[in-house]
Amino acid sequence: MGIVTVKDNSFYIEGREFTILSGTIHYFRVVPEYWEDRLKKLKACGFNTVETYTCWNLHEKNENEFDFTGILDIERYIKTAAKLGLYVILRPGPYICGEWDFGGLPWWLLRYPRMRLRCYDEVFLSKVRRYYKELFKRIKPHLSTNGGNILAVQIENEYGSYGDDKRYLEAIVDIYKENEVDCLLFTSDGPGYFMLNAGSLKDYLVTINFGSSPEVNFALLQRYRENQPLMCTEYWNGWFDHWYEEHHTREDDDTAKVFEEMLQQKASVNFYMFHGGTNFGFTNGANYDKGIQPTVTSYDYNCPLTEWGDLTPKYYAIKSVIETHFGKAPDILVGNLPKKAYGMVPLTQAASLFENLESLSQPVEASYVMTMEELGQDFGYVLYSSVLKGPFEELELTIDGLHDRAIIYINGEKKGIKERTGKRNDTIKLELGFHEEAKLDILVENLGRINYGPKIRDEKGILRGVKIGPVYHYGWKMYPLPCRDLSPLNYIDTPALSDAKPVFLSGSFTVTEPLDTFVRLEGFTKGNVFINGFNLGRYWNEAGPQKTLYLPGPLLKTGENEIVVLELEHYNKPQILLTDQPNLG
Repeated sequence: MGIVTVKDNSFYIEGREFTILSGTIHYFRVVPEYWEDRLKKLKACGFNTVETYTCWNLHEKNENEFDFTGILDIERYIKTAAKLGLYVILRPGPYICGEWDFGGLPWWLLRYPRMRLRCYDEVFLSKVRRYYKELFKRIKPHLSTNGGNILAVQIENEYGSYGDDKRYLEAIVDIYKENEVDCLLFTSDGPGYFMLNAGSLKDYLVTINFGSSPEVNFALLQRYRENQPLMCTEYWNGWFDHWYEEHHTREDDDTAKVFEEMLQQKASVNFYMFHGGTNFGFTNGANYDKGIQPTVTSYDYNCPLTEWGDLTPKYYAIKSVIETHFGKAPDILVGNLPKKAYGMVPLTQAASLFENLESLSQPVEASYVMTMEELGQDFGYVLYSSVLKGPFEELELTIDGLHDRAIIYINGEKKGIKERTGKRNDTIKLELGFHEEAKLDILVENLGRINYGPKIRDEKGILRGVKIGPVYHYGWKMYPLPCRDLSPLNYIDTPALSDAKPVFLSGSFTVTEPLDTFVRLEGFTKGNVFINGFNLGRYWNEAGPQKTLYLPGPLLKTGENEIVVLELEHYNKPQILLTDQPNLG
């Protein structure tokens, strides 16, 4: 498709001046059956390039076990783009941020207590080298230098927002060279000299990320690095949502106006995001500011394409700008996919979490509490169980190092909730008389590992201990609950009313034509939804803003489909609604 080169202030392909018009679509946030639909819509809007991160944490879920199948089949994604005549910008990390768990770093790195992340640490780099060897043997044939459509590859990701270890960045480049990645390499950082200076290398293209004020930000880039093309690698045309916040939107006209200003400066642009997709399962990341701020399941981002792939007024506003500068966009027929309201689904079967622990988990016993990572677990929940023995006067129960959310039960009765969000910290007190005992259960949820900033080393579970008054309590039985396989659950008929304990509720519905739909859980509190064994994601109605979960049609099958809801706290009626109307708040 042509090799991009840099000469003075412009990009060139086969001797012709070339403007990169790119949009971000992450393959791992979109079901593979819809890759072509989303990429066609990018092409039809007038773009010539798609950009994507790669997700190390899913490609190597367990150390030295690699997966490039299904939604992780990046080669198929690149080939689909090539078939449509789209170039690819690849941003392989190893760290990607992306509002993605641990910024795309795999959980098992946290099992190396002395490993230093994102710097010249030989152990960390050895793990990166092994992953990149597996990744690039699949990627190399698709580089533009080998006749493929991968135009450029990023060196790390916004490194200047984290550190300034040039030796580390050079080591990443060396690993690229070992794997014969010889196309255009670049860095991208935020709009400030300290970030550009810390995150760039003198021999490689420097790009900048921002959401507004292109004249100011491109002038800053030009002063920092003269005689190179202008490029905004992340044009933030929308924004992501956290639980406990409002849904973010950005005006269509403002998005188009800023884009127009960039093109007037002859800049290349990548829209972050063009289509956001979904944080399926437990893959969402989190920020930290006086408390953890977990990202919601939807990654709609107020994009030109919605989470479910619909064309928006923002899409057409952007297309108009492109056609003004570059002529009519390709004549490709695109449109919104049909949605289906399948109606109310009764959840007729129930399986108590507490009564199914031994079926779902192999418990670990120790004097001390262990983190999720120490238990060999990536995502989900851990139940910490113990027995308290009297006598002791009334004392307060506290958790030292809670990551991230705990529901506390005493003798099977819910006593309160504590959260690292800062939004909830119930006071829980208890006393025991002579020869009196109490069963203590603490269900801890990993709300998503921090993906940005200095706190990314974010172990989950209980880090230090549980205290009764001033004293640490010892003697624990711990149940890892990653919720990957729910087939061992022993169901009974669903009770009409919730007893405020964690429960799996199961129901089925028949589909004649699998189409997109949305799961609405009116009267439910917090938990996860599973469709035909696939973890669709989290809901959290009391925190908001998101009120429905997107269920892509390809996850359904003709005939009977099973839906399972893990409700952690309370529901009003054992039924959920499959509607054709989304609600992101």
